[in-house]
Amino acid sequence: MIILEYVPMAVVFALGLIFGSFANVVIYRLPRRLSIIRPRSFCPACQKTIPWWGNIPLFSYIFLRARCVFCRSPISPRYFFVELFMAVLFLAAYLTVGWSWKLLFLFYLNFALVAIFFIDMEFRIIPDWFTLPGILFGLAYAFLNPEVGWRDGLIGLAAGGGGLLLLAYLGEFFFKKESMGGGDVKMAAMLGGFLGWQKLVLLFFLASLTAVLTFFAIRLFRPKALADRLIPFGPFLVFAALVAYFWGGRLISLYTERFLAIR
Repeated sequence: MIILEYVPMAVVFALGLIFGSFANVVIYRLPRRLSIIRPRSFCPACQKTIPWWGNIPLFSYIFLRARCVFCRSPISPRYFFVELFMAVLFLAAYLTVGWSWKLLFLFYLNFALVAIFFIDMEFRIIPDWFTLPGILFGLAYAFLNPEVGWRDGLIGLAAGGGGLLLLAYLGEFFFKKESMGGGDVKMAAMLGGFLGWQKLVLLFFLASLTAVLTFFAIRLFRPKALADRLIPFGPFLVFAALVAYFWGGRLISLYTERFLAIR
């Protein structure tokens, strides 16, 4: 039956919603040095424990009209978006590699990228909790995956971490202040292992381009925002990593066929 073909996709999507709900816990608690296991989910405003029916991914947010079931304080739309985005990424990973060992690695990568995006946006940090295990997972993924290969994985890890480390030193030298944190360096090393050096080049290009465009857009429309706080680089790495993984091969092929062929 045709409907049975969609059952695995529905299962993966539901699994993504569950991990998205857990990601919301990690995003809130990890930077605040709170346990991600205990206590159960609670309202940040009134501190009361959320009942199970108030913690159903997507549904509870809509049903409760984005408000706490007890104190009626507004619930950030981030909770809804994280759950939905995680489910979409899980589904995209499944549609890309199917039921294979690669899927487990991509689940971890997607979870880490979503959590890093929101933590870095709010707290300007990228926890080692994601990147250090991610470096090991990235290398293992490269060693086991012939599409990447252990050589490209090692080169990508060294180029990712070393490249951003060099940029950090140069930025500190020229601007006389820290321009890039150690978390960005470790994250780039992790992504280099997962992607290999070729897609890593694309990642750096996309991340730098979007960061520069965002900087000038903020400078043009909200110049005071630049004086108030620094722009984290992690979210741009997340965006570029997703593009590089899912469409990197096509973009690289398009570039080599169209532009290099002209030369």
